[in-house]
Amino acid sequence: MKKIAFITGATAGIGEACAKRMAKAGYDLIISGRREENLNQLEKEIIKESNCKICKLVVDVRKQEDVFDKITQLPKEWQNIDLLINNAGLAVGISAIQDGVIDDWERMIDTNIKGLLYITRAVSPLMIERKKGHIINVTSIAGKEVYPGGNVYCATKHAVDALTKGMRIDMLPHNIKVSSVAPGMVETEFSVVRFKGDKSKADQVYNGFTPLYAEDIADTVEFIASRPAHVNINDVLIMPTAQASARDLVRN
Repeated sequence: MKKIAFITGATAGIGEACAKRMAKAGYDLIISGRREENLNQLEKEIIKESNCKICKLVVDVRKQEDVFDKITQLPKEWQNIDLLINNAGLAVGISAIQDGVIDDWERMIDTNIKGLLYITRAVSPLMIERKKGHIINVTSIAGKEVYPGGNVYCATKHAVDALTKGMRIDMLPHNIKVSSVAPGMVETEFSVVRFKGDKSKADQVYNGFTPLYAEDIADTVEFIASRPAHVNINDVLIMPTAQASARDLVRN
């Protein structure tokens, strides 16, 4: 088999774009997510465009036992994972901390932090056994700065930023690279999820400027993954030209 890339949250947005890009780059793919119909559609689209083998995992990264069961049960040839793209994540709500919805907090913490940990805990020993691999965590400008209404989401992405640094130290003796990509405003399902399905509110987020697109992040992920063996890109912060920081944005 060719090199294998395992991409979480591949049912839409950045994960979907990364899957398509890594297929074109010559990888076979493990694509995971909760929505089986989306994974099936993605598989069809990729197979039309590239000579790529695909393994689908319908899994919720928040469920520890399910994560470990699905990865442990992978056929032996699919356990030789060269690249793990920890992309699954979400933001829910924009309430101030004193008005916070506990269920929103739990969803963000369980997905963005614990889900990433479960996947990494299951996959990293497979890389260590082979003394090779690369883990790329998709973080956010929210992992570098905090903004109004971002409280818990920003905290989760700050945690991912810290975990990435910790992983890099832990993986160093095992010849495994660890990188992160921190996007600014990207037009995906992100804002629809954050506003709990209110598309009109979500669309307003991107009015008056050109945001990043999922393909821009996939480009960056491919660049990081394609560096020579002696080169590791630790961290990339990528923003739309119209955005200088989490709060500074110019609209037309």
